[in-house]
Amino acid sequence: MLLVSRRNAVGAGLITASLAVLACFGGAAYFARQVVVPRFSRREDLCVRSVHSSDDGQLLIELPATTSTMAPGQYSYWFGQGTGHACLGPVVESIPGRGSVTRVVERVDSGQLERATPGIWSGYVYSEPHQLGLPYRDVAIAVEGGIAPAWRFDPPEAASAHGTWAIHIHGMGGRRAGTLRGIPVARRLGLTSLVVSFRNDGDGPPSCDGRYRLGESEWRDVEEAINYAVAAGAGRIVIFGWSLGAALALQTAALSSHASRITGLVLDAPVFDWRTTLRTNAKAAGFPRPLVRLGFTVLQTKALRWVTGLAEPINLDAMDWLARAAELKQPILVLHGKKDDTTPVEASKQAAALRPDLVSLVEFESVGHSLEWNADPCRWEQSVEDWLHGLASLDPSPAQAAVQS
Repeated sequence: MLLVSRRNAVGAGLITASLAVLACFGGAAYFARQVVVPRFSRREDLCVRSVHSSDDGQLLIELPATTSTMAPGQYSYWFGQGTGHACLGPVVESIPGRGSVTRVVERVDSGQLERATPGIWSGYVYSEPHQLGLPYRDVAIAVEGGIAPAWRFDPPEAASAHGTWAIHIHGMGGRRAGTLRGIPVARRLGLTSLVVSFRNDGDGPPSCDGRYRLGESEWRDVEEAINYAVAAGAGRIVIFGWSLGAALALQTAALSSHASRITGLVLDAPVFDWRTTLRTNAKAAGFPRPLVRLGFTVLQTKALRWVTGLAEPINLDAMDWLARAAELKQPILVLHGKKDDTTPVEASKQAAALRPDLVSLVEFESVGHSLEWNADPCRWEQSVEDWLHGLASLDPSPAQAAVQS
């Protein structure tokens, strides 16, 4: 009887251990899939309390008071399952007793804001290019698997920095419209701007596996955009990258056949190292560290591709630009918020410390991820303007002049 009891105890222990292993692997698998499976919608969880007019005729919106809704600057409110969009301006009233904040409604671009109930807070400001009031045209960039649509903004001929183009790349889970905040300063500097899409972003074509690769392959669509620019006369390229777009910019600068034409990178809330960024997000979501480490293994192991649906494993080391800082070649301007809870500013500080000869960091008091422009557009644009004016490579050389002609 004693032997039987011991066998039962061992069996129960093995079952418990097996279940624990399965639970751990299941959690790691879930984490890994969250990283690479594209998602194009967010839960509408910010309810409008009222929409009304002020005594002087301004349209106002009252929202629950949160760190985000009370932040200074311009923001977006999306509603109606993404069909409605409004640009919100400054705070005009905060009522602690009601836990509410009232902001100016600067524009209602689509939908009926008065009928909105739940919605989404966003940093976009512009939902479509025509809202900038600047001339633009739709262009089609041929990429692997189809066409990636883009918007092209040409500066006035008198102000044009002939031969210098800016490529604008948006972040994860976003669309091209998110980068429109960077167009006005690029236009003032005389740059021709190309606002691009890329595989699996909802505008560009899907990849064969329909999965994000964190920039490891998406950069090739940026390369095709540069091919378009060069064919149209670009001699120099400045890349504006936001969040994931910054990771694409870093990959493009390192791997592009046009790397010598890339004169600088303007990176907003950049991902210099995916492990750092993913650990931060996992911690905020309550994932234990061992589970996250196992999730990294899942992402990088060929035999475990079935877990994520990836056609090939992801090489996180190849996109670790803190470990590879010595390989950076182009000047980089980093614009990063001190309170970014998604992509920590510490990574940008480390990049600036490792390569002070190339990386210039400007920190902002913004609240949230990629909201630096929103919190202080004047400082954001002036930082970009001053930095680009400081790039000697923006002055046409004889060779570049020959390219232009």
